[in-house]
Amino acid sequence: MLSRLTRLPRPVALAVCAVPVLGLFVAAAFAPLPFVVAIPGLTADVLGSDQGKPVISVTGAPVRDTKGELRMTTIRATGPSSSMKLHELVGHWFKTDQAVMPREAVYSSGGSDEEIEKHNLEEMAKSQSAAADAALGFLHKDPKDVKVDLNLADVGGPSAGLLFSLGIVDKLDGDGSGGDLTGGRSIAGTGTITADGQVGAVGGVALKTQAARRDGASVFLVPKAECADAQSELPEGLRLVPVTSLTDAVNSLRALNREEPVPSC
Repeated sequence: MLSRLTRLPRPVALAVCAVPVLGLFVAAAFAPLPFVVAIPGLTADVLGSDQGKPVISVTGAPVRDTKGELRMTTIRATGPSSSMKLHELVGHWFKTDQAVMPREAVYSSGGSDEEIEKHNLEEMAKSQSAAADAALGFLHKDPKDVKVDLNLADVGGPSAGLLFSLGIVDKLDGDGSGGDLTGGRSIAGTGTITADGQVGAVGGVALKTQAARRDGASVFLVPKAECADAQSELPEGLRLVPVTSLTDAVNSLRALNREEPVPSC
Protein backbone atom coordinates (compact mmCIF):
# COMPACT_ATOMS: atom_id res chain seq x y z
CA MET A 1 0.00 0.00 0.00
CA LEU A 2 2.79 2.43 0.92
CA SER A 3 4.62 1.80 -2.37
CA ARG A 4 1.43 2.54 -4.28
CA LEU A 5 0.94 5.81 -2.40
CA THR A 6 4.47 6.94 -3.22
CA ARG A 7 3.69 6.62 -6.93
CA LEU A 8 0.60 8.84 -6.66
CA PRO A 9 0.74 12.63 -7.09
CA ARG A 10 1.13 14.32 -3.69
CA PRO A 11 -2.38 15.92 -3.61
CA VAL A 12 -3.99 12.58 -4.45
CA ALA A 13 -1.91 10.73 -1.84
CA LEU A 14 -2.87 13.26 0.84
CA ALA A 15 -6.52 12.92 -0.07
CA VAL A 16 -6.33 9.12 0.16
CA CYS A 17 -4.67 9.34 3.61
CA ALA A 18 -7.22 11.87 4.84
CA VAL A 19 -10.17 9.55 4.23
CA PRO A 20 -9.57 7.21 7.20
CA VAL A 21 -8.61 10.15 9.45
CA LEU A 22 -11.84 11.92 8.53
CA GLY A 23 -13.69 8.71 9.24
CA LEU A 24 -12.22 8.61 12.74
CA PHE A 25 -13.33 12.19 13.41
CA VAL A 26 -16.84 11.45 12.16
CA ALA A 27 -17.03 8.33 14.33
CA ALA A 28 -15.81 10.29 17.38
CA ALA A 29 -18.37 13.03 16.78
CA PHE A 30 -21.26 10.59 17.02
CA ALA A 31 -19.89 8.14 19.60
CA PRO A 32 -21.17 8.40 23.20
CA LEU A 33 -18.53 10.01 25.44
CA PRO A 34 -17.96 9.59 29.22
CA PHE A 35 -18.96 13.14 30.16
CA VAL A 36 -21.91 14.76 31.90
CA VAL A 37 -23.22 18.32 31.83
CA ALA A 38 -23.68 20.01 35.21
CA ILE A 39 -25.47 23.20 36.23
CA PRO A 40 -25.97 25.03 39.55
CA GLY A 41 -28.28 22.96 41.74
CA LEU A 42 -30.47 23.60 44.74
CA THR A 43 -29.31 25.13 47.99
CA ALA A 44 -30.83 24.38 51.39
CA ASP A 45 -30.63 26.25 54.67
CA VAL A 46 -29.51 23.72 57.29
CA LEU A 47 -30.79 26.06 60.03
CA GLY A 48 -34.28 25.81 58.54
CA SER A 49 -36.77 23.07 57.76
CA ASP A 50 -37.20 20.52 55.01
CA GLN A 51 -40.59 19.00 54.21
CA GLY A 52 -42.00 20.34 57.46
CA LYS A 53 -39.23 18.99 59.71
CA PRO A 54 -36.20 20.85 61.11
CA VAL A 55 -33.05 19.93 59.21
CA ILE A 56 -31.17 19.83 62.54
CA SER A 57 -32.84 18.42 65.64
CA VAL A 58 -30.99 18.18 68.97
CA THR A 59 -31.93 16.43 72.20
CA GLY A 60 -30.01 16.48 75.46
CA ALA A 61 -28.97 20.15 75.26
CA PRO A 62 -30.73 23.52 74.94
CA VAL A 63 -31.06 24.79 71.37
CA ARG A 64 -30.84 28.44 70.35
CA ASP A 65 -33.21 30.33 68.08
CA THR A 66 -31.02 31.32 65.14
CA LYS A 67 -31.05 34.14 62.61
CA GLY A 68 -29.37 34.12 59.24
CA GLU A 69 -28.84 31.14 56.97
CA LEU A 70 -26.26 28.40 56.43
CA ARG A 71 -26.85 27.14 52.91
CA MET A 72 -25.42 23.88 51.65
CA THR A 73 -24.99 23.91 47.88
CA THR A 74 -25.28 21.32 45.12
CA ILE A 75 -24.86 20.85 41.41
CA ARG A 76 -27.34 19.13 39.11
CA ALA A 77 -25.96 16.88 36.38
CA THR A 78 -27.23 14.73 33.55
CA GLY A 79 -27.78 11.16 34.72
CA PRO A 80 -25.01 8.55 34.89
CA SER A 81 -26.62 6.41 32.22
CA SER A 82 -27.20 9.30 29.80
CA SER A 83 -24.95 9.47 26.76
CA MET A 84 -23.46 12.70 25.39
CA LYS A 85 -21.96 13.07 21.94
CA LEU A 86 -19.19 15.45 20.93
CA HIS A 87 -21.43 17.81 18.95
CA GLU A 88 -23.81 17.98 21.95
CA LEU A 89 -21.02 18.75 24.42
CA VAL A 90 -19.56 21.59 22.33
CA GLY A 91 -22.68 23.67 22.88
CA HIS A 92 -22.28 23.42 26.66
CA TRP A 93 -18.51 23.80 26.87
CA PHE A 94 -18.30 27.60 26.67
CA LYS A 95 -21.30 28.48 28.85
CA THR A 96 -20.32 29.98 32.22
CA ASP A 97 -23.39 28.59 33.99
CA GLN A 98 -22.67 25.02 32.86
CA ALA A 99 -19.75 22.64 33.09
CA VAL A 100 -18.75 19.58 31.09
CA MET A 101 -17.27 17.13 33.59
CA PRO A 102 -15.89 13.58 33.36
CA ARG A 103 -18.62 11.17 34.41
CA GLU A 104 -16.41 9.62 37.11
CA ALA A 105 -15.88 13.07 38.68
CA VAL A 106 -19.62 13.25 39.42
CA TYR A 107 -20.50 9.56 39.70
CA SER A 108 -17.31 8.10 41.13
CA SER A 109 -18.91 4.90 42.41
CA GLY A 110 -19.99 3.72 38.96
CA GLY A 111 -22.78 1.17 38.54
CA SER A 112 -26.41 1.58 37.52
CA ASP A 113 -28.53 4.63 38.28
CA GLU A 114 -30.11 2.81 41.23
CA GLU A 115 -26.73 1.70 42.60
CA ILE A 116 -25.32 5.21 42.33
CA GLU A 117 -28.35 6.71 44.08
CA LYS A 118 -28.00 4.17 46.89
CA HIS A 119 -24.27 4.92 47.19
CA ASN A 120 -24.89 8.69 47.33
CA LEU A 121 -27.49 8.28 50.08
CA GLU A 122 -25.07 6.11 52.05
CA GLU A 123 -22.37 8.76 51.65
CA MET A 124 -24.79 11.41 52.89
CA ALA A 125 -25.61 9.32 55.97
CA LYS A 126 -21.90 8.87 56.75
CA SER A 127 -21.35 12.60 56.21
CA GLN A 128 -24.16 13.48 58.62
CA SER A 129 -22.71 11.20 61.30
CA ALA A 130 -19.23 12.70 60.84
CA ALA A 131 -20.71 16.23 60.90
CA ALA A 132 -22.40 15.56 64.25
CA ASP A 133 -19.22 14.06 65.71
CA ALA A 134 -17.13 17.00 64.48
CA ALA A 135 -19.51 19.63 65.88
CA LEU A 136 -19.93 17.94 69.27
CA GLY A 137 -16.17 17.41 69.48
CA PHE A 138 -15.56 21.08 68.71
CA LEU A 139 -18.01 22.07 71.47
CA HIS A 140 -16.60 19.49 73.91
CA LYS A 141 -19.98 17.81 74.30
CA ASP A 142 -20.41 14.11 74.95
CA PRO A 143 -22.30 12.39 72.09
CA LYS A 144 -23.71 9.97 74.69
CA ASP A 145 -25.57 12.88 76.24
CA VAL A 146 -26.33 15.06 73.22
CA LYS A 147 -28.06 13.49 70.24
CA VAL A 148 -28.24 15.12 66.83
CA ASP A 149 -30.65 14.10 64.08
CA LEU A 150 -30.15 15.49 60.57
CA ASN A 151 -32.95 15.48 58.03
CA LEU A 152 -32.53 16.61 54.44
CA ALA A 153 -34.39 14.69 51.76
CA ASP A 154 -33.45 14.25 48.10
CA VAL A 155 -29.79 15.20 48.56
CA GLY A 156 -26.98 12.68 48.33
CA GLY A 157 -23.22 12.64 48.71
CA PRO A 158 -20.88 13.96 51.40
CA SER A 159 -20.35 17.57 50.32
CA ALA A 160 -22.76 19.12 52.86
CA GLY A 161 -20.72 17.89 55.84
CA LEU A 162 -19.11 21.23 56.71
CA LEU A 163 -22.42 23.11 56.61
CA PHE A 164 -24.13 20.50 58.78
CA SER A 165 -21.37 20.87 61.38
CA LEU A 166 -21.63 24.66 61.35
CA GLY A 167 -25.40 24.42 61.72
CA ILE A 168 -25.06 22.25 64.81
CA VAL A 169 -22.51 24.64 66.31
CA ASP A 170 -24.82 27.60 65.64
CA LYS A 171 -27.84 25.82 67.12
CA LEU A 172 -25.98 24.91 70.30
CA ASP A 173 -23.46 27.70 70.83
CA GLY A 174 -23.89 30.45 68.24
CA ASP A 175 -20.74 32.52 67.93
CA GLY A 176 -19.70 31.59 71.47
CA SER A 177 -20.56 35.06 72.80
CA GLY A 178 -24.34 35.05 72.71
CA GLY A 179 -24.75 35.98 69.05
CA ASP A 180 -25.43 34.06 65.87
CA LEU A 181 -22.55 32.35 64.12
CA THR A 182 -23.91 33.69 60.84
CA GLY A 183 -24.12 37.26 62.13
CA GLY A 184 -27.57 37.30 60.54
CA ARG A 185 -26.05 36.83 57.07
CA SER A 186 -26.80 34.25 54.43
CA ILE A 187 -23.67 32.08 54.45
CA ALA A 188 -23.19 29.32 51.90
CA GLY A 189 -20.47 26.79 51.30
CA THR A 190 -19.40 23.27 50.56
CA GLY A 191 -16.90 20.72 51.80
CA THR A 192 -16.73 17.24 53.23
CA ILE A 193 -16.07 16.82 56.95
CA THR A 194 -14.31 14.14 58.98
CA ALA A 195 -15.24 13.22 62.53
CA ASP A 196 -12.22 15.18 63.78
CA GLY A 197 -13.28 18.29 61.87
CA GLN A 198 -11.06 18.27 58.79
CA VAL A 199 -12.60 19.77 55.65
CA GLY A 200 -12.08 18.04 52.31
CA ALA A 201 -12.45 19.05 48.67
CA VAL A 202 -15.58 18.26 46.72
CA GLY A 203 -16.14 19.32 43.11
CA GLY A 204 -18.21 21.64 40.98
CA VAL A 205 -17.44 24.59 43.27
CA ALA A 206 -17.68 27.18 40.47
CA LEU A 207 -21.27 26.10 39.85
CA LYS A 208 -22.00 26.00 43.57
CA THR A 209 -20.88 29.61 43.99
CA GLN A 210 -23.41 30.58 41.34
CA ALA A 211 -26.16 28.65 43.12
CA ALA A 212 -25.19 30.33 46.40
CA ARG A 213 -25.32 33.87 45.00
CA ARG A 214 -28.56 33.12 43.13
CA ASP A 215 -30.17 32.20 46.47
CA GLY A 216 -28.93 35.27 48.31
CA ALA A 217 -25.65 34.28 49.95
CA SER A 218 -22.98 36.93 50.47
CA VAL A 219 -20.22 34.66 51.84
CA PHE A 220 -19.06 31.28 50.52
CA LEU A 221 -16.92 28.88 52.56
CA VAL A 222 -14.74 26.83 50.21
CA PRO A 223 -12.17 24.09 50.85
CA LYS A 224 -8.84 25.89 50.56
CA ALA A 225 -7.56 23.47 47.89
CA GLU A 226 -10.40 24.55 45.59
CA CYS A 227 -9.91 28.32 45.79
CA ALA A 228 -8.81 28.60 42.16
CA ASP A 229 -11.86 26.68 40.93
CA ALA A 230 -14.18 28.82 43.05
CA GLN A 231 -12.63 32.02 41.66
CA SER A 232 -12.97 30.93 38.03
CA GLU A 233 -16.64 31.98 37.66
CA LEU A 234 -17.14 33.87 40.93
CA PRO A 235 -20.40 35.87 40.92
CA GLU A 236 -20.23 39.54 41.82
CA GLY A 237 -21.03 40.21 45.47
CA LEU A 238 -19.96 36.81 46.81
CA ARG A 239 -16.99 36.71 49.18
CA LEU A 240 -14.84 33.57 49.25
CA VAL A 241 -13.45 32.35 52.58
CA PRO A 242 -11.05 29.36 52.37
CA VAL A 243 -11.13 26.76 55.15
CA THR A 244 -9.30 23.54 55.99
CA SER A 245 -11.18 22.62 59.17
CA LEU A 246 -14.32 23.25 61.16
CA THR A 247 -12.25 25.38 63.54
CA ASP A 248 -11.12 27.51 60.57
CA ALA A 249 -14.71 28.02 59.47
CA VAL A 250 -16.00 28.95 62.92
CA ASN A 251 -13.11 31.33 63.56
CA SER A 252 -13.61 33.02 60.18
CA LEU A 253 -17.34 33.53 60.79
CA ARG A 254 -16.63 34.92 64.26
CA ALA A 255 -14.05 37.29 62.77
CA LEU A 256 -16.56 38.46 60.14
CA ASN A 257 -19.01 39.28 62.93
CA ARG A 258 -16.34 41.34 64.70
CA GLU A 259 -15.32 43.01 61.42
CA GLU A 260 -11.82 41.61 61.77
CA PRO A 261 -9.58 40.39 58.92
CA VAL A 262 -10.68 37.07 57.40
CA PRO A 263 -8.66 34.78 55.07
CA SER A 264 -9.48 35.08 51.38
CA CYS A 265 -8.67 33.09 48.25
